[in-house]
Amino acid sequence: MKKIVALVCFAVGAAACMTEPSSNKEVTSNANRPMESKSMAMPSEAEITSKEKAAWDAIKKKDWDAFGKILASDYLEVLDNGVHDKAASIANVKDFELSDVTFSDWKMLPVDKDAVIITYSATVKGMFKGAAVPAGPYREASAYVNRDGQWLAIYYQETLAKKAPPPSPSKATPSKSAASPTSKPPEAGPDAAANEKLVWDALKAKNYDAFASYLASGAMEIEADGVYDKAGSVKNVSMFDASKAELSEWKTVKFDNDASLVTYLVKPDQERHSTIWVNRNGKWQALFHQGTPVAPMPAAKPEKKKM
Repeated sequence: MKKIVALVCFAVGAAACMTEPSSNKEVTSNANRPMESKSMAMPSEAEITSKEKAAWDAIKKKDWDAFGKILASDYLEVLDNGVHDKAASIANVKDFELSDVTFSDWKMLPVDKDAVIITYSATVKGMFKGAAVPAGPYREASAYVNRDGQWLAIYYQETLAKKAPPPSPSKATPSKSAASPTSKPPEAGPDAAANEKLVWDALKAKNYDAFASYLASGAMEIEADGVYDKAGSVKNVSMFDASKAELSEWKTVKFDNDASLVTYLVKPDQERHSTIWVNRNGKWQALFHQGTPVAPMPAAKPEKKKM
């Protein structure tokens, strides 16, 4: 999304940003009451791509009014330094000096008739608060929603692409599901945060069949080391230990009656995770997931000894 894009740029310089983390309480945006959407055709991938590029152009031109008009009132941006609402995103991106950006790998994922996700890769050249930002590439995702006849950006997340380290011998072979094939996992519902906790319960129990049942057939996952379909996600989770995972800093945004976003922090891995849940034929499933490692805090400068 345009707005998302701008936030993305900001995210690129996130290491220099010192925004305070959110609290450990579950938070639902006050604006999570979506406005009634006027019936209109779903935009094409080319149209959403154009919107996203326009957001980057607004950042490059420092047209903050144009950038702000792209974002929904309940917009959330997930970066390596925290989760930011619309006001914080606009304020932070003003410190970003974008001189060049290139894109690739555009793909649109329909959510429902009033929401879509656009994913792509971006390589940037610029400065944040006077310091050069890493060029990337970054794995980007933005979600747009139809609000009163206008398609606005409601969510953005970026992840710096990195090659995955070689798996240790103990993790080279996927673990088999520890649960009985006949066990039926609890059903997901309209509460995105509650659904996400069910997913992690399945992971901690090594019930990968249950995990797979929560994913939509066209599910997409974005991580620092790549982009995965449903089969790839199931394989990946079977190769790591989730038993010690602690989840906090919950925030949710309702796209419409059939789609919601939840974002949260996972420790001790120190990653920010986001999932978009959708209602497909009466069954709530995870359609999209992205993980972003938290940026390390800059080391404090030692105080000079007084003579």
